[in-house]
Amino acid sequence: MAPYVSPPNMGTHAGMHRNLDPAYAFPERRLIKNLVRGLPHRTSAMRCLGAVANVFAIESSMDEIANQVHADPIAFRQEHLDDPRASAVLQELDRRMKARGQKREDIGRGIAYAQYKNVMTRVGVGIDVMVTDTAVVRLDHATIVADAGRVIDPDGLTAQLEGGFMQAASWALCEEVTWDRNGIMSRDWDSYPVIRFDNVPVIDVVLLNALEHPSVGAGEASPGPTVAAIANAIHDCIGLRLRRIPFTADVLTQAALEI
Repeated sequence: MAPYVSPPNMGTHAGMHRNLDPAYAFPERRLIKNLVRGLPHRTSAMRCLGAVANVFAIESSMDEIANQVHADPIAFRQEHLDDPRASAVLQELDRRMKARGQKREDIGRGIAYAQYKNVMTRVGVGIDVMVTDTAVVRLDHATIVADAGRVIDPDGLTAQLEGGFMQAASWALCEEVTWDRNGIMSRDWDSYPVIRFDNVPVIDVVLLNALEHPSVGAGEASPGPTVAAIANAIHDCIGLRLRRIPFTADVLTQAALEI
């Protein structure tokens, strides 16, 4: 009997094309999904399905274009939004980050925005990072601004956003599955490291309680913009535009050598 071949998942914001459609009001858009079969390992997302990869790509591109036209990254995004609630999230993020004052010269600052599945919680993330002499990325201070509609449990929502941030930060900086011809090699906390307490930043969470709007899902809303914001902050700090995670010291060193 021939092995079963699963059909592509074409549901709205399902599978690997979750958050593929940008939140920005571009006049023309073309969305392409490539399903690659016959990979050496069956893979799936630990969380968020395709949202993290797609938001990472979109928000890195938005940041890159803003840099090319010498525009403020938040103002540039605002110019391409027609959703007033998204604009309010970014406006509050901008205000909160400016309130922290001028960043030090050794600090890189990055931001990113996404609305999970384009219908759920809107999240803006701003992050300050530094890169050590040994190419290790250190997280300094993070700000998360979220609009989840009417907030019923602010402590629970805050914890969910913080937890999503830290899990995504661990993906961005540490986590990577490795394998050889005999199978998976990363089987313990030494071969599959996760982020440690010594790299947990100060995290400020701001909830925009939109009482006139219904509550929407927030369970996986913060990871996508978190990875993108860290990547954008690394670029602001040392000028490297990284395209894949994790952003380990070896990856940063290799990218610097290839410039």
